[in-house]
Amino acid sequence: MINNAHREITRLIPEDSFIVEERVKDDFDFPIHFHPEYELNFIYRGKGVRRIIGDHTEIIDELELVLVGPNVVHGWELHKCTCKEIYEITVHIHDDLLNEKTLSRRIFKPIKDLFNRAKHGVLFSKETTVQMMPRLMALPKIHGIKYYLEFIAILDDLSKSENQKMLSNSCVEKIDFQNSDQIKKVYDYIQANFKRTITLNEISELVNMSPVSFNRFIKKRTGKTFVTYINHTRISFASRWLLDSDLSIGEISFMCGFNNIANFNRLFKKEKNCTPKEFRHEFVGTKRVL
Repeated sequence: MINNAHREITRLIPEDSFIVEERVKDDFDFPIHFHPEYELNFIYRGKGVRRIIGDHTEIIDELELVLVGPNVVHGWELHKCTCKEIYEITVHIHDDLLNEKTLSRRIFKPIKDLFNRAKHGVLFSKETTVQMMPRLMALPKIHGIKYYLEFIAILDDLSKSENQKMLSNSCVEKIDFQNSDQIKKVYDYIQANFKRTITLNEISELVNMSPVSFNRFIKKRTGKTFVTYINHTRISFASRWLLDSDLSIGEISFMCGFNNIANFNRLFKKEKNCTPKEFRHEFVGTKRVL
């Protein structure tokens, strides 16, 4: 299972400090994966879900809160959970949110120690999770510098909480995965050029592969075909702008590389199970980027 882990490309961009995503779901459809960011994951109504962190596997209870360090293989699977409205908050945190100089300050030592423990995956106690639940649920609705300060305060309180449990016996850090550099190169190129047409030949040449080999490569590394992956990137940016801007749906469609708004609406609904208009109306304020 670990050898088949996918390198996830999160929605963080260099200008972000962290990204908070809140959702209600009936399945965990993302494969076991790893990424260079820290991840704080809160699950409610998840009894029966199976959690995999490094070499540790466990069936979770009704709610849980876990911090996973950079490049640690992890994931959640539906397993025996029958709930159709699993509530999840995921925070992806840049590994340089607090740099070494900042973490060396005495006041940040508890957070520094927590980040070190996160190399094994950290499960917080039920009592801590219950206490943090309302703060985590309120986090996407906070704005400006208060948003940043509240998240640092949450990390500080978590770092000092009692009965933390390290999950993986070893630091399973997937730094040397085959083709990680190539997929990062592809990711960077698509991030920079998704607003225009990118051809299969163009992207294949970028990583010195034939079009057929490249299609197999990206399918294996991301679980998506080349066309699906580009459209996924465009829809991700569209989702962000729908929530964080006042641009019209037509403007966002054009900015994301769609020349046909009907095609944009169709692909958006296929990925998000709602139209862009419904998404903006229902989810505005539930995801914040800083």
